Amino acid sequence: CQGRDPSKNHRSTSEFGLKLNRWGETTGEPILTAISISPGSRGSAFAKLRLDRRSPRQSSPLPKFARDCILPVFCYLIAVPDPRLLLLIPAYNEERRIEPVLRDYAQFFGKNYPGKFQLVVVLNGCTDNTLGVVRRVAVEFPAVLRMLEFKEPIGKGGALIEGLKLASFGDLIGYVDADGATPPHAFLELVRHLGGADCVVGSRWLPDSVIHQSQTGNRRFASRVFHTIVQLFFRLNIHDTQCGAKVMKREVVEKVHPFLRIADMAFDINLLVALKRAGYRIREVPTEWTDKAGSKVALFRSSLTMFLSVVRIRLIYSPFYKWLRPLRPLEGWIYKKLRQPRPLPGPDSEKRG
Repeated sequence: CQGRDPSKNHRSTSEFGLKLNRWGETTGEPILTAISISPGSRGSAFAKLRLDRRSPRQSSPLPKFARDCILPVFCYLIAVPDPRLLLLIPAYNEERRIEPVLRDYAQFFGKNYPGKFQLVVVLNGCTDNTLGVVRRVAVEFPAVLRMLEFKEPIGKGGALIEGLKLASFGDLIGYVDADGATPPHAFLELVRHLGGADCVVGSRWLPDSVIHQSQTGNRRFASRVFHTIVQLFFRLNIHDTQCGAKVMKREVVEKVHPFLRIADMAFDINLLVALKRAGYRIREVPTEWTDKAGSKVALFRSSLTMFLSVVRIRLIYSPFYKWLRPLRPLEGWIYKKLRQPRPLPGPDSEKRG
């Protein structure tokens, strides 16, 4: 998110934070928390992020009942560690909005969440000073805040796909938008509903939802049209697929990650369809939400891109998908004209999911 120097190789750099021992405690050793990814190295962020490989899952495995324990009181009663929570925030040119969001989440979860909490900002081709803002806040919360930086735009979905590669460093993995539309206490409520589900989705369209500031009429209309199309294609039976607040268990993320291909705003549909096809339980709960000024979403262009991505997801699970591969150059041309990130190429297993 700072000026690019094409003469440099943009190698990983170590900043802010502490290395964890196998129990998730700090050791005082530096940890790599900021990395720059060059345009030609997309998809290799996890390999370059030299976090301590001795994750609790590998060195000190917890019993399943402990990993699935959600309510803090219950965890204390049976004397097992609270689940580690990893929260991702994708960010694109958010220098004016992200600072209070990071402070609020770091402070709130530091006081109200008994387990280990880590916050990772995935910077998506920023051209403003978002990186500088994140660094400034990280100085105040060195044990909590980390970042991944991609020099070229990879889309919101692309940023989340890269961030989810860090799933092994948490027991619960979630994400929220960088604008602070979902307050910290509302996200914690989603976490508390994970006891009987594998993924919890915040919803702005359920009766008990609290909406402080609604979207414009045009955006609400586009949202309902998009919801109707998604329901016709996939029968997800979810009222609000696009709310930017979701949380899942680690094993769920690791299972479906190979099938996450959509790099634009339709990423959520890709995720939910993959979860449904894998047989995981998805729970939709009311949330608290505020529409924030400063959105960078171009309604028509983004809506058209999301429609094309939804069609692509539907085709992936159709018997005709293998016959459509010759059309991929045309697909790339369309996404380029729309100035949107094209879907990622997947493994051969992608066609059946």
